[in-house]
Amino acid sequence: MAHAGISVFDADNHLYETKEALTKYLPARYKGAVDYVELNGRTKIMVRGQVSEYIPNPTFEVVARPGAQEDYYRKGNPDGLSYREIFGKPVKCIDAWREPAARLAKMDEQGLDRTLVFPTLASLIEERMRDDPDLIHAVIHSLNEWLYETWQFNYEGLDRIFTTPVISLPFVDKAIEELDWVLERGAKVVLIRPAPVPGLRGPRSFGLPEFDPFWARVQEAGILVALHSSDSGYARYTSEWMGASIEMLPFQPNTFRMLQAWRPVEDAVSALVCHGALSRFPGLKIAIVENGMSWVEPLLKSMKNLYKKMPHDFLENPVDVVKRNIYVSPFWEEDLGELAQLLGEDHVLFGSDYPHPEGLANPVSYIDELSHLPEELVRKIMGGNLAQLMGIGVPA
Repeated sequence: MAHAGISVFDADNHLYETKEALTKYLPARYKGAVDYVELNGRTKIMVRGQVSEYIPNPTFEVVARPGAQEDYYRKGNPDGLSYREIFGKPVKCIDAWREPAARLAKMDEQGLDRTLVFPTLASLIEERMRDDPDLIHAVIHSLNEWLYETWQFNYEGLDRIFTTPVISLPFVDKAIEELDWVLERGAKVVLIRPAPVPGLRGPRSFGLPEFDPFWARVQEAGILVALHSSDSGYARYTSEWMGASIEMLPFQPNTFRMLQAWRPVEDAVSALVCHGALSRFPGLKIAIVENGMSWVEPLLKSMKNLYKKMPHDFLENPVDVVKRNIYVSPFWEEDLGELAQLLGEDHVLFGSDYPHPEGLANPVSYIDELSHLPEELVRKIMGGNLAQLMGIGVPA
């Protein structure tokens, strides 16, 4: 299939933060909550006095090569190579992964029309501060200020690079305040962690009526909400099965943890449906990004069976709610045509995960992977659906 004439709006790109991203705008009273330390000759990030190995090189001065794992995800690992062998030699972090002008030039080189750009370090914040909601809100706002200063939320108003400021929900009034702050600065999408919300009285579902004022403001604004793969805290549960407390380490895979890896997003979607948020606010648009699609069909089957037995416990048919409100950007190696049959053609979003090693080295090349699908469906998946969700016209 020819690439010409097919607009590509990538739902899953990333940036690599600088060391000041989490701290530059952090109030003085929180000084030291996030820091960098030298440990055995390597720089590590330290959160509240605890060194984290969540990201092996949090300075991102050198990183894994984009697309380093393409063969791994296409063909598997028949030779039993180690992750280090699969990743190969690291590369120096280039300007296009650090700042928007160079990224725009890189997109032109790739033939990429538009993209959502997610931070990389953000996914470690909330879990490591879950018992201090005030600190969570402060660090999240500090990150958002840095993100806006460095990248803006819609770079130069060009409708090409849309960064995803983070919203945390422990205190609903502060979440609304943060949402209004990013909206005033042109945000078109916000990022929320798919996990129970930390709080002073313990965690709880963001689908509960307590959060209705926030969801009402989201619906009013018409902004897209992205639930991107993150540290959702489920390592606490897998650690109990393994008999050891182990931090979530995405670059040190563990077979037991990987079998349960998509439970957080399944639970997050279930909470939004079962606790009624998506029925009370049917205009919400929820994009599930980099969480795969293997959970979708089993969840829909379970919801169908449960609704048959307990219709009185739902505000609406839960399967209908998912198919109305949920949009999925699966892994590039999965069957996007099958997902379109499950959710509907308008609910599938292409995401490359560039420039992460598990992503695609060249996002636009994915058009060839969809050559077996009708061209109109390819146009929707590769960019049309996301453009429509965000209220942006497809380039002529």
